[in-house]
Amino acid sequence: MTPLVLLPGMMCDARLYGPQIAELSGEVPLHLAPVTGHESVRELAEDLLQNAPPRFALAGLSMGGIVAMEVVRQAPERVVRLALLDTNPRAELDEVKKGREPQIDKVRAGSLKDVMRDELKPNYLANGPRRQDVLDLCMDMALDLGAGVFERQSRALQTRPDQQDTLAGVTCPTLVLMGAEDRLCPLDRHELMHDLISGSTLTIVEGAGHLPTLEQPDAVNEAFKTWLEL
Repeated sequence: MTPLVLLPGMMCDARLYGPQIAELSGEVPLHLAPVTGHESVRELAEDLLQNAPPRFALAGLSMGGIVAMEVVRQAPERVVRLALLDTNPRAELDEVKKGREPQIDKVRAGSLKDVMRDELKPNYLANGPRRQDVLDLCMDMALDLGAGVFERQSRALQTRPDQQDTLAGVTCPTLVLMGAEDRLCPLDRHELMHDLISGSTLTIVEGAGHLPTLEQPDAVNEAFKTWLEL
């Protein structure tokens, strides 16, 4: 069975994929690749490739999807299936780059919790009965990872490359999935990826925002099983 490598989003760890790990762990070898140790997407992808199985399926959400695209750019022959969740193939806009600087300054000053609570987390999720539980988990993951990870990941996102040419060359079975209410990575980004990748599947998860793996885990699990042909 082909191993599945999971890439979490910014300030998230394996808990982002908790429901998928629980559902799939008996059916496919699972690996969680952190995206915490470097200040560039290129280095994060290189690190993954040094430690990953020779050939693997690859799924990434948000920043994890950005790193996944760079993995495909560097070593397309090693990725046999690709899933891009709530992510963006374009380089970061200048105004977004600039907006990260005051966040980094606040986090350096000891205000990681405030930045996550006031500036990032409100943009993440759809309204629903599980919203507060998921927000609490996001805060726990962020505080466990800490300020250094926040700065490194912010720098990596600021300098990320445009990957539209990379996606146009993808030939492996590909799932493009998003929460219907994702405001950080809206529908047009996912339609773009779907259009660029020949034969890809576009799945829109209702009742979810930026983190459908936690907001609507059953729907994501079913999409993963179809993508993996389980």
